[in-house]
Amino acid sequence: MGTPVGEAVPGWGDLWERETALKVRDRQPILVSPEGRVDPRLSKIFRRSAFSAKAEGTQETYAPIYRVFFTFLWQRGLNWDQATPEDLEDWEDWRRRAVANPKRIEGATWAKEIAALSLLYKVAHGHGCVQENPVLMRTVRTADGGTAEVPELAPNDVVYTDVKWLTPRAYRLWRNVGLGGLLPSGLEDERWRGRLGGRDCAFSDLTYSSGMRRREAGTILTCEIPELGRQNYYSGKVGQQVAKRAGHTFYASHAALQRVRGYRLSLRAEAVRLAQARGAYESLPGQRIVQSITRRGKVLWTEGDGRRGEGSLGKLTAADRLRLYIRTEDGLEPAMLWLTENGMPFSYKSWTKVFERASDRCEAMGLGVFATPHMLRHSMALRVLVSLHNALDRRLGLTPAERLHYEDVYGQVWSMVKDMLGHKNEQVTQDIYLEPVRGLQLDSLLNDEDNPVDAGKLAELSARTGLILDAA
Repeated sequence: MGTPVGEAVPGWGDLWERETALKVRDRQPILVSPEGRVDPRLSKIFRRSAFSAKAEGTQETYAPIYRVFFTFLWQRGLNWDQATPEDLEDWEDWRRRAVANPKRIEGATWAKEIAALSLLYKVAHGHGCVQENPVLMRTVRTADGGTAEVPELAPNDVVYTDVKWLTPRAYRLWRNVGLGGLLPSGLEDERWRGRLGGRDCAFSDLTYSSGMRRREAGTILTCEIPELGRQNYYSGKVGQQVAKRAGHTFYASHAALQRVRGYRLSLRAEAVRLAQARGAYESLPGQRIVQSITRRGKVLWTEGDGRRGEGSLGKLTAADRLRLYIRTEDGLEPAMLWLTENGMPFSYKSWTKVFERASDRCEAMGLGVFATPHMLRHSMALRVLVSLHNALDRRLGLTPAERLHYEDVYGQVWSMVKDMLGHKNEQVTQDIYLEPVRGLQLDSLLNDEDNPVDAGKLAELSARTGLILDAA
């Protein structure tokens, strides 16, 4: 990746200036051949094309796919621009079916890889960088009667049946034991040595409540947290540059935001105080000191060298957010909400490891619950979907069978959930969430401590779909 703006690299003091002269963008992928060369054509594609228009997370996902495929070609004596459809077929066979490959991939992973290669070679062919596009396409008819071009090697076995949902009580068990250090009984675990349980539980609750993606919740700024009042839910904005496709509105519960507030007043405040005492926030490379944020969401800042700059809050990338600091009565502090124990901004990618450790702890205690940030996102969407469906049933006095005659009304439910998740279209939402709710009233999914869980109904759902985790 391109060097973050203004950041010094040991032994390469002028690297940033050289990259700037070559118009290398911040966080732009850079692929180096086994001979130590950088192809300027690839650099141009990464800098200015349909690839550069992709979300930062997508670019970071696609770049390693290119590296692995190009290495495969290199071992065949070919450069990346010499790939043929036959080479791609051989690569697909190796990745998916070859007996000699100990790490064969499933359809969903291959779908991501072929999408990445299709994008690259389409751009490269359009720029005249390759004579032949190795990704052959075919025309298919879409559900709305139109047509679309898809790769011939697109998988037809993409499966969405992995467990992706947690009931409220399963989530609470995983959070309390895995992140909070409690025993399954709810008592304190004297062997627990975790020091950031308050932070981790606050992030988890915010994600479970709002359905934000890992990058969206993990890069949120303190100024973007809704102020607490007397509502049950509060709305906030997800910036365009940290969302997958476009900015959207998120909704977080009062309880989740209370936990976030508790983290800010305790663990976060202490980490900031200690970092300020040792001067950790002074003169950081690439640092931007926020001067003000206007009502229209424009951020005004001062660079380390005194230059002034500005940008839209919604257009700030994950890397931009790491560089923002605010000045308080006690000194500078990060604008990012989530911090490490030493008071520095916490990389959103690190939340995956936090969740893995929490799930490992639950497994070690014999609990059948685990979670990822994306599972919490799915769980929020399913709760909202079922809640809206049930609310309409009660309002209209309908049975599940009678729903079929009110497709337009229930279509609004899918549309609302689609907007909350920031999905591109309703079909994506329905593809993921239709099966768990088909033909079954799931009031128990929405229950909390004040509404006893119907264990029989959850057991029925678990046996029927295998998609939802519950706790006994």
